[in-house]
Amino acid sequence: MAKHSSLSDEERAIYGWQLSVAGFDETGQLRLKNATVLVSRIGGVGGTLAMQLAAAGVGRLILAHAGNLRLDDLNRQLLMSHAGLGQSRVEQAAARLRAFNPHVEIVPIAENISADNVDRLMRDADVIASCAPLFPERLLLNRAAVEQNKPLVDCAMYELEAQLTTVLPGRGPCLACLYPVEPEAWQRRFPVFGAVAGTVGCMGAMEVIKVLSGLGEPLVGKMLTFDLADMSFRKIHLRRNDACPVCFRVPNPQATKEPAG
Repeated sequence: MAKHSSLSDEERAIYGWQLSVAGFDETGQLRLKNATVLVSRIGGVGGTLAMQLAAAGVGRLILAHAGNLRLDDLNRQLLMSHAGLGQSRVEQAAARLRAFNPHVEIVPIAENISADNVDRLMRDADVIASCAPLFPERLLLNRAAVEQNKPLVDCAMYELEAQLTTVLPGRGPCLACLYPVEPEAWQRRFPVFGAVAGTVGCMGAMEVIKVLSGLGEPLVGKMLTFDLADMSFRKIHLRRNDACPVCFRVPNPQATKEPAG
């Protein structure tokens, strides 16, 4: 993707409200414009995340999701429509995002992340947004992100609960530090309201924007969890596993600090 050194007048008008956010301005906007984000799955979580990144002006979105739209997708996958039943989900998402913001380049890939394609699909990405429902895919993205030294924002939900964390290799724990073994009880189909998926998708988009622009403080070494049944939110501090099979070779800056005296 060609690098841009300025915004057009139309872009300044589109993003005018966010350009006035303290600590962001045109420098942050240009960082978004020059960035590529890989979004793994564009369902209830990933579709909302992708929409918010397009709205914010991220220059290029690679969307990876296989399969055609089903009726039971429509309670949460807001980039889709009844008219698209039986048709490719990722192509519908791409068309919707292009119509929403023609300044954003959309690259649809009708594949789910696998060991065969993960390195290829991540190669051009600056940040990876993991919105997959399955642990094997999430952990595969995590491993590739660590190996390629790329930031990963991991979003997950179940029923009315959700969690969110950001992995910056070498600056905190990776996902495999938290899940050295895949949870056995996890299933592909699980209870979901679109509003819960959309909530964590919006928060995940904000994490991506923060990582790309340098705005605020990402959830590195922390996990945000929430339960919308009672609107309770909690931030958990995470510890890196020095025996982690994925990130143990990545230098840990915290390990070299002098102990407090």
